[in-house]
Amino acid sequence: MAPLIALVAGAALARLAGLTGVDALNGWQPALRVGLALMFVLTGVAHFTAPRRADLVAMVPPRLPRPEFLVTVTGVLELVGAAALLVPATARWAAVGLAVLMLAMFPANVSAARRELTLAGRPVTPLGTRTALQVMFIATAAAISFGP
Repeated sequence: MAPLIALVAGAALARLAGLTGVDALNGWQPALRVGLALMFVLTGVAHFTAPRRADLVAMVPPRLPRPEFLVTVTGVLELVGAAALLVPATARWAAVGLAVLMLAMFPANVSAARRELTLAGRPVTPLGTRTALQVMFIATAAAISFGP
């Protein structure tokens, strides 16, 4: 749930900043970019910090090679994508890339739910809830990509 909170709170605070005169955040699309960037900073950092890294490595489907490497690569992509969301010239492409990345990583969430793994000592998000969240995150990226 922390990624959802980061997305919603980040977007809401950015929108409030826009309403109070921060021109760069004037509108919902810039606010969504900030919220999604905050979410990806949160999730990207988790790829490199203990104990979350070990949990994320365990989530990689067993049939995929080099899970540690895959977690590192996806973490780097999340952090680079988050930064690119904050640059208007690259934001749309970053959102597209992050949406594709979320689709590519979704099988790890399915695998983790089916194998009843834990994340930070708690069961991973149930598959139905995780799917709904994933749809929301991808929809946010799409709104950034195809918005005004």
